[in-house]
Amino acid sequence: MKFRDKLLIVLLLFFTTVGFSQQQDLENYTQEISGSDLVIEMVAIPAGTFIMGSPKKEENRFEDEGPANKVKIDAFWMSKYEITWELYNLFVNRAIDNVASSSKATDVDIEIDAVSGATIPYVDMSLGMGTGEDMPVGNVTHYAASKFCEWLSAKTGHFYRLPTEAEWEYVARAGTTTAFHFGDNVEELESYAWYYKNSDDSYHKVGQKKPNPWGLYDMYGNVAEWTLDQYLPEAYSNRESITENPLEIPVKEYPRSVRGGSYYDDAEFLRSAARLGSIENWKMRDPQFPKSKWWNTDAPYVGFRVIRVPHPPEITDYETFWGPRSL
Repeated sequence: MKFRDKLLIVLLLFFTTVGFSQQQDLENYTQEISGSDLVIEMVAIPAGTFIMGSPKKEENRFEDEGPANKVKIDAFWMSKYEITWELYNLFVNRAIDNVASSSKATDVDIEIDAVSGATIPYVDMSLGMGTGEDMPVGNVTHYAASKFCEWLSAKTGHFYRLPTEAEWEYVARAGTTTAFHFGDNVEELESYAWYYKNSDDSYHKVGQKKPNPWGLYDMYGNVAEWTLDQYLPEAYSNRESITENPLEIPVKEYPRSVRGGSYYDDAEFLRSAARLGSIENWKMRDPQFPKSKWWNTDAPYVGFRVIRVPHPPEITDYETFWGPRSL
């Protein structure tokens, strides 16, 4: 073998090893927000492959959960808890926008003044459930959740976005193949989730139930969570034998994919594979015309959590993940 060929093999092995190491060696961290005492705890999620969707034999299975398909996911970080009202109101109020940080990252460089700001809600969007300490935010639109991610990215210098459906299910399963990460026995669900049976028709402070095997809380129940994807009932039918980091890029406002179920749902809607598409009736009581792009009035059970990827996309692709700069 010629020296040039040997050198090429060595270089390929080196870069493959480096890439593999970068995928595997992420560590948990705490994201501080300059000008605030609030933080976001981020959990490192390892790269891996899993079966997305549910088998035909799974109890309470819906047709849009199949056919089950093999998916490969790159490593990323996900917030340990659902985003709370306190955190979201930092974005709504924008009082700390110009508080600088000496430790700001440089993964993204966007002007915070260019990020669209949410309107102040004209009624109590918690519908009486409370916006106090550690309460999960609800009644925010997909656009609003995405703009929070853009604002957080501008504020911190790291690239944050909503998880894809595949990333969300990968984390919810945490290496398992059963209906829930703890198995198929629905009687165990009360230990991990607030749902219709035990919630008293209200969401609860984040992190009160047991975490999943990867250390994330409230993946099931409490508030359902926005994902990045357009909701397509037949999406899995068009997958390859193995799909890498799938994303159904949003092209219209409805429906968008929501995962995890909520305090308002029965157990079958909290399963790892269960899917839901958003509907216009989530703004049914909004008296404005046109209806608010920031707030729902009839979906207090829908919130979100954020992820961060180690390799941000190109600037030209930002709108894919954060939505248009203005609507």
